[in-house]
Amino acid sequence: MSNRWPRHVAADDVVVRLRAAGGRTGFMNPRLPGKRVMIVDDEPMVAMLLESALSDEDCIIIGPFDGVGSATEAAHGESLDFALLDVNVADGKIYPIAQVLESRGIPFLLLSGFGDGDVPAGHEHWPMAGKPFSIEPMIERICTALGVAC
Repeated sequence: MSNRWPRHVAADDVVVRLRAAGGRTGFMNPRLPGKRVMIVDDEPMVAMLLESALSDEDCIIIGPFDGVGSATEAAHGESLDFALLDVNVADGKIYPIAQVLESRGIPFLLLSGFGDGDVPAGHEHWPMAGKPFSIEPMIERICTALGVAC
């Protein structure tokens, strides 16, 4: 008998199953099935964490993108339900993407390690979450923005 994982079991699937065994997760009871969520974050570990958490909720992930340049086309043309946007990305501030999404009526959440002061003047209504963050409250904020019961 081999100690290796069977070839048909993906590592991500194993992680999700292990999480599910410890309590309520999206894997067992997804709250955002089929929701198309764009992720823009230039920190690979943060982007992977967000992607994993949203995949657990059965979301369709658009991205992740690492900056304004790489996310521009998706912001303009993709069918999206929501977006998570890191304020400070490799090629500048994410504000042009936020403006496009706002003009399209797509809700989003800005993520910043610098607090609420990172929202540009005139856009104080843009929602902001600090980094580091906890996944569960973030999922709840997405549910609220989309009018989905959590």
